[in-house]
Amino acid sequence: MSTNDSTGTPAVPGTPAELARYVDHTLLKPEATAADVTALVTEGAALGVFSVCVSPTFVSHAVEVADGRLAVATVCGFPSGKHASEIKAAEAARSVLDGADEVDMVIDVGAAKAGGFDVVQADIAAVRAAVPSDKVLKVIIESAALDDDEIVAVCRAADAAGADFVKTSTGFHPSGGASVHAVEVMAATVGGRLGIKASGGVRTLADARAVIAAGATRLGLSGTAAVLAGFDDADPAVGTPPDASGSGGY
Repeated sequence: MSTNDSTGTPAVPGTPAELARYVDHTLLKPEATAADVTALVTEGAALGVFSVCVSPTFVSHAVEVADGRLAVATVCGFPSGKHASEIKAAEAARSVLDGADEVDMVIDVGAAKAGGFDVVQADIAAVRAAVPSDKVLKVIIESAALDDDEIVAVCRAADAAGADFVKTSTGFHPSGGASVHAVEVMAATVGGRLGIKASGGVRTLADARAVIAAGATRLGLSGTAAVLAGFDDADPAVGTPPDASGSGGY
C-alpha cells in the first residue's frame, strides 16, 4: 500500500469519498482500549479514510484489524516532544517493526523557541534514520506555539532532515491546533516537496475545506464521520478558519 499519495498540491474535495482520502482517522486518548481501536479501524474502513492513527502500543493490533484495507499511522515522542532523540528513534523503529506505515514525530518545541533549529533538524534526522524510506515520516511542529519565522525555520529543518510531511499540531497543546494561516505559511515553505497535515480543531466540513484550500494534503481527524456528514448540509466550498483551541487529540 502506498502511503505517499497525498503529498501533492491539493484540490478542495467535492465529495465525501474524495475528502475521506485526506484523513488520518485518529484515536490518541490515553484511556483508549483495544476494543476502541478495533472500532476505529472498522469505522475508518467503512468511511474510506486513508489511514488510522493510533498510539504506539496499539500499532500491531490496528495492523491486524486493518488487514490491508487502510494504512496505519502512529506517533513518536508524543505529545510533548521532550524526549531524547535516541528514544524517539527507538520508539519509531519499534512502531515500524510492529507494522506502522507512517510515524508522526513531535519536535522539541522549546528548542525551536530558543532558536535551536540545528537541534530540531538533528532530532528529526535521528528519527528519519530509524524510519525506512518506504515508510512515511511526518513532523509535528506545534504551529500554534510558534511565530511565523519559527514555523518557516522548523519546516526547513524538517525538509533538510528528510521528512515526508510537516504537521501542524498534536491536538493536545494549550496554544491550540491547526489554523489556516499556519497551513499557508507551511505550504509556502515546503509546498510541493513535503506534504502538509492539518490536525487539531478541524471539526467541520468547512474547517476541512479551508485548511485544504490553504495547502493541507492530509487531515488528522477524530470526528471524521461528523465532518463527512457536512456534505449533507450543503456547506460552502470554503469555510471559516478552524477553531485553534486544543481538541484533546484532534
